[in-house]
Amino acid sequence: MEAKVVLQSRTPTGTSSQGVNKQRCSPVRAVLARPAESIVGSGTKERLRLKLKPADSKREVAQDSSSFHNDNWFDLWAINYLSQSLQAATGVKSMLSGYESLVETTAMMSKKFNTKTQQELVMQVLDTAIPKLILNMIKTLLPQSQFTREYFAAFTTMFFAWLIGPSEVRESELNGRREKNVVYVKKCRFLEQSNCVGMCINLCKMPSQAFIKDSLGMPLNMVPNFDDMSCEMIFGQDPPTPNDDPALKQPCYKLCKNLFKLPFLYNFIFLFLLMILSLSFWCIVESHIRSSILSNSMLFLAQMSFHECLI
Repeated sequence: MEAKVVLQSRTPTGTSSQGVNKQRCSPVRAVLARPAESIVGSGTKERLRLKLKPADSKREVAQDSSSFHNDNWFDLWAINYLSQSLQAATGVKSMLSGYESLVETTAMMSKKFNTKTQQELVMQVLDTAIPKLILNMIKTLLPQSQFTREYFAAFTTMFFAWLIGPSEVRESELNGRREKNVVYVKKCRFLEQSNCVGMCINLCKMPSQAFIKDSLGMPLNMVPNFDDMSCEMIFGQDPPTPNDDPALKQPCYKLCKNLFKLPFLYNFIFLFLLMILSLSFWCIVESHIRSSILSNSMLFLAQMSFHECLI
């Protein structure tokens, strides 16, 4: 409620002894006014509410912008180290830096080598990146157990965000008990940057599963979701066989950054063979036409010479 001060004046009926009329002020009266909310019109209130929307939209954009990665010095060092190790093992060279260098290196690997060689090269790089002594100590001191599985999940979440993106630990049921042995990646950084199913499978999923199983004695099943680019890393669970793994049956993305996709290659081969067949057919037809013209010309000349002889 608001109080408004109103000054009211009143002229007296009586006259003073000096004969001069004087005005007397009445006491101050407080008048209750309507609340400010009722004074403001509906259009004004609507404008006030609309002014708050940009702040809300910024907050929503900040929540949805999961593609931005603020790499610190350790993240950049790890990214460059892995990229340079892959370049040294494969002989390819990238002029970029940071995560773009890693993606470009793996993209050149996927085009230069077959799938089996890609997986072997990644496993070779991972094997040389960590000394054998440390791997054997981890394998001996941390045998497979609930503690080890949960420890690997927590360790991956804390120290490998630079490679796979932000992640969290989730529970799953293993051997009839609930364990926190799952690393859930909301949007895989490597899959998002490469945008290639084949690179995800041959340069991340398959070699990582084999390396952790062979070097650390821990089964690992990586379950990528190519619809929303999320991924689950389930420690302690054996991956399915290649014939039963749904990830290996996933077709390529329509907008795959790999320029040499199989459909494009098949179309190119088909058009190339069609062009060769067309040229061959035309050459045969042309040679037949030339031979026909030549034979007809010779026949015509023979007839002309015979006619002259008769004359």
